[in-house]
Amino acid sequence: AAPAGAAAFSLKHTEAVSVEVEAAGCTEAAPADGGRRWPLGKGTVLRLGMRQASAEAGDNKVTVSYYGEGGQAMDQAGVFLTGIARAARPQGSWTWGPEGQGAILLVNCDRESP
Repeated sequence: AAPAGAAAFSLKHTEAVSVEVEAAGCTEAAPADGGRRWPLGKGTVLRLGMRQASAEAGDNKVTVSYYGEGGQAMDQAGVFLTGIARAARPQGSWTWGPEGQGAILLVNCDRESP
């Protein structure tokens, strides 16, 4: 959730990540440099995708910066992403984390409704 009093946000992301912002019925690609701000609003959706597989775990990042009514920076939130190749070895043989143990999160990006 956005911090109390936040009125707008911007996004920065690494080049291998694609980010779309859907707000007020319009969808647009977010520039990687954080140069665009959007008003915070109910129903705003961020869509994250990977353009290529990662070279190493957590090598891609999206940072959301929040701004108050006067445009002052308030806070930031971020997520690290690891992209995998579609033709990777079978998921049943994947290992991750210390000593081959850890969580693997697979995200289905299909929209179920408009």
